[in-house]
Amino acid sequence: MLSAPAPLFDHAWIAARLPHAGAMCLLDGVLGWDDAQVLCRTDNQRRLDHPLRQFGRLGAACGIEYAAQAMAVHGALLAPAHGPMRSGMLVSARRVELHVARLDDIQGPLLVRAQRLQAGDELLMYGFSVHAGERLLLQGRASVLLGPPAPGCEPAGPAMHPDPAPRDPA
Repeated sequence: MLSAPAPLFDHAWIAARLPHAGAMCLLDGVLGWDDAQVLCRTDNQRRLDHPLRQFGRLGAACGIEYAAQAMAVHGALLAPAHGPMRSGMLVSARRVELHVARLDDIQGPLLVRAQRLQAGDELLMYGFSVHAGERLLLQGRASVLLGPPAPGCEPAGPAMHPDPAPRDPA
């Protein structure tokens, strides 16, 4: 796993490309990516006003939403090479293993990895994991049903990423 290098893309870049508004845009930055995967970072899981927090805690299953947003970020990063960014909807999460009960008591940033396993015209399958340093917090697989191109979502493009070559997320 990476330590905490400066992100390639920050929270503002992510927020401009995902439909999640305000505090619901959960990722702070992109640390690395290539055609097959993306590695994102966030450090908001302890916030008392976290939008997914319920009954005074942020359950580990909320990590699936972090992973889903990483999948969407991966789509935004790939858009220049694969056509306009398309909207997507998480339709299943399988083989989910929660190695902790909650995320709000995890100190330090979360590293969220999404790895594309299959890509079809209408459906994507990703493997995902959420770590805190070397500690695995949760992992699983998710399927995303693709819709039409998302209005107003601009791809990464060379203007935003001076070196459009794939980045090593490891």
